[in-house]
Amino acid sequence: MDRITLYLDEDSIDEDFIQALRSHHVDVLTVAEVGMLHRSDSEQLDWAKQNNRVLFSFNTKDFYQLHNQLIEQDLTHAGILLAPQQRYGVGELVRRILRLMAVRTAEDMQNYVEFLSNWNP
Repeated sequence: MDRITLYLDEDSIDEDFIQALRSHHVDVLTVAEVGMLHRSDSEQLDWAKQNNRVLFSFNTKDFYQLHNQLIEQDLTHAGILLAPQQRYGVGELVRRILRLMAVRTAEDMQNYVEFLSNWNP
């Protein structure tokens, strides 16, 4: 069972957040680091799938809709983790992600949308 690895979209790029995740040994890449800035949401999700990474975003509405479209078309993705923007501070985001990662695997996240609000620390 593989550990979840993350891919942060443009909406969630924050240096403090990224450093906090990495300080807890979370494998995380950003759209900027892999040359995917200014690409569409579907392109971001496809890149995440090709690289077996769960996409993390504050863009809850668009990515939830994209998930539903893919499921209706019988297409797959590597998983989506969503959080409401400006609801949690960096520490709270990291605690919730770590709690999720302690319970779920990359395989568990396949074709699944998880809301960070469900993971109280």
